[in-house]
Amino acid sequence: MRFAVKPDPRVLGTDAAFAALLGAVVVMGSRFASVWQVPPHRPLDALAYVLLGLAAAALALRRVWPVAALTGAATVTAGYLASDYPYGPVFLTVAFAAYSAAARLPLRRSAILCGGALVVVMAGHVPRLVGPRFWVELPSALLGATALLVVPWAIGTIARMYRESARRGREEQARRRAYEERIRVVQEVHDVVGHGLSAINFQSAVALHVLDQRPEQARPALEAIRRTSKEALDELRGTLAVFRRPESGDRGPTPGLGQLDALAGRITAAGLPVRTSTTGERGELPAAVDLAAYRIVQESLTNVLRHAGPATATVVIGYLPGAVEVRVSDDGRARLTDDIGSGGHGIVGMRERAAAVGGTLDAGPRPEGGFLVHAHLPFGGSR
Repeated sequence: MRFAVKPDPRVLGTDAAFAALLGAVVVMGSRFASVWQVPPHRPLDALAYVLLGLAAAALALRRVWPVAALTGAATVTAGYLASDYPYGPVFLTVAFAAYSAAARLPLRRSAILCGGALVVVMAGHVPRLVGPRFWVELPSALLGATALLVVPWAIGTIARMYRESARRGREEQARRRAYEERIRVVQEVHDVVGHGLSAINFQSAVALHVLDQRPEQARPALEAIRRTSKEALDELRGTLAVFRRPESGDRGPTPGLGQLDALAGRITAAGLPVRTSTTGERGELPAAVDLAAYRIVQESLTNVLRHAGPATATVVIGYLPGAVEVRVSDDGRARLTDDIGSGGHGIVGMRERAAAVGGTLDAGPRPEGGFLVHAHLPFGGSR
């Protein structure tokens, strides 16, 4: 016997034990049927016990080789019936084999196989019906044999379809998780690179402006460019590490509001004075909310650096029961919301981050001048 795939010894062992248990049930039930069945049939003898054992033994292959299991069970059962032995639980072997075939094989193939098994079983049954009541008993015999195979075949088919549907659902869920992870990494890369390049662009403009008249002032700007680019590269490497070593989890510390002062320091060094303050008592924040709040502040300050001109930015973090309030304002020149962040993508990205944790974000010009970004991030909606 050759297998396309090496069979699992545990599956073979389990099915062999099941076949042995069912064989004992079949033998005991057949002995009981031989005593009480009317009209009397041929008494059980050594050949009968061999046939019963072989029919049960075929089930040892029901999951490894379901075609052989059903073919063997049906053939041996037909031989048992043709020998005029009493009806009994020998039919269970065919029923279990039909279920296993339907649960393991494609629909069309299992249907053809079960149809063939029905023909084989009826071929062994017909000799018992010879006599004056042949045409009366044939329909009931055919109906019984059909039910014996069709019912377990239908149950096996439903089980296989359910199993395949569950497998497809798991695969689809895995693909969706992978897609969401890629989107998350794209967002992170956008924020890291956008913030770093904006700061570098501003600092390089300052360096070029003072290079000729006051070259001694160009050095701090160049040092700030070096420091900003190094920090952006380190953060970018940590973000992309999930693709290089997905199993290691070595992605570095996740940015959060605990790094707000460092962020404000980098923006201030880039030429935009930033004032920070907090209200309320900070508790343990969910990682998703902490990251979203940090990225919203980072993107807002990046937009101020890009678009507000000479300005001062103010960041206020409010810790409320079950929520975090983020307010980033500036006193720079007025600008339209749609102009922010490369055609509005900065505002859209911040709204998406807020919505991802069940929060909201509003952004727009202030009546007294400048611009305001206000985000409300509840804890209960975090994912």
